[in-house]
Amino acid sequence: MTAVMRAVAPTGPKVLRVGVLVGGRVIEERVIRDRVNVTVGPSEKNMFVFSGGPIRSSHVLFELVSGEYVLNFTDGMTGRVALPTGVSDLEVLRGQARRNSSGAYQVRLTEESRGKVTIGETSFLFQFVAAPPVQPRPQLPVAVTRGASGVDWNTTIIAAFAFLVHFMGIGAMYSDWLDPIVDEQASLAGLVDTLNQLPPPPPVEEQPEEVEPEETAEAPAQEEAKPAQASSGESTKTPEPGAGGKLNAAQTAALSNQLEQFSMATLAALGSTGPATAGVLTGGDVPTGLLDAAAASSAGVGVGSTLNLGGGGGAVKPGTSGGLGTIGSTTTSTGSGSTGTATAVEGPKGNVSASTQVAAGSVSDASRVVAGMTAGFRRCYNQALEQNPDASGSIRLSIKVGPGGEVQSVTATPSGNLPPSVVTCVQARAQAAQFAPPEGGSAVINVPVSFVKQ
Repeated sequence: MTAVMRAVAPTGPKVLRVGVLVGGRVIEERVIRDRVNVTVGPSEKNMFVFSGGPIRSSHVLFELVSGEYVLNFTDGMTGRVALPTGVSDLEVLRGQARRNSSGAYQVRLTEESRGKVTIGETSFLFQFVAAPPVQPRPQLPVAVTRGASGVDWNTTIIAAFAFLVHFMGIGAMYSDWLDPIVDEQASLAGLVDTLNQLPPPPPVEEQPEEVEPEETAEAPAQEEAKPAQASSGESTKTPEPGAGGKLNAAQTAALSNQLEQFSMATLAALGSTGPATAGVLTGGDVPTGLLDAAAASSAGVGVGSTLNLGGGGGAVKPGTSGGLGTIGSTTTSTGSGSTGTATAVEGPKGNVSASTQVAAGSVSDASRVVAGMTAGFRRCYNQALEQNPDASGSIRLSIKVGPGGEVQSVTATPSGNLPPSVVTCVQARAQAAQFAPPEGGSAVINVPVSFVKQ
């Protein structure tokens, strides 16, 4: 079928095919099957609607005259057109084309013509192509239109039988009539026999209770005799724990007394060999006698005299007069010292100037809004000066304002040695601005901004 369709040669005149190009992207494409006039403009009554051009309401771009299309273009339009005589620019064709009653230039197009017409920021690409075939009218299948008389009964019976078999199989799997019969009395009797055959649990071992020995009157006498034995150097015996492995109150008190006696004996042994520093420091290293005398004297602890360091700069030296207040002084002469003076050094500050130039449309508060953005531009520049003190230059902003006064797009063209962070910051500040609704639905405002270091 495809081969047959390709073999059929198209009949009739070619039709116009138009594509709308904005920002390098095709946003709309249409084949004008009916040979009618093609209008463009910001009004929704046009065939192609766009904004941002010199057209105020409507313009007939392709007009049907005597069964053939002609291209109508004005002085504000640019582009190129391929004609039988060759490819020509619209600027060249203005001197050759004739003008109609509305003042537009007219160029007659053939079925081989193609080209591009740019109006503001929108471009229209056109060419003539063969008319697409007419789509056939959708129809219902024959099995639906002929009714029950055309039903395939053989297939229907087979499908119904297969459904019945599958349904019976699934029902058999989920039914309980195939389950084996369980004798509940026999199952309970077997469970009881199994429990009877289990081994008995092991007996619980009972631990004997600990019996604390009664305190006798001899215990205080024995405790008083133990410190005397420890001081004389005789060995003592640790009381044995009770039968249960724990110490009772009397044994715990006796063990504490023995530990205290051992500590006192150790201190007495260390004190009997002379000053403690004599056994640690060798003779001649440090005059340990003076340290021992100072430690034994009561004059080692008390309120000292006032720490008086007199005047004079430089480093602090033992035995010489010098005040702490004169350490920061840079003078070498004696006398009253003076501290240094700290001076805070601030970085460079930037100055920003901006002006307003309305390129297209009319905005009533353009100058006021741009003046309000100057403080934000200055903050962006001062932040950049902290990183690069030599940053300076200018940025030219092109702000496109929408119908409600909102900023639709901002184009920044920097010059000089401004870092990219300044361009990004300034562009973001301009994007957040809000203008009054422009006359005509849109406007373009050019804002040159200069950045100078003070």
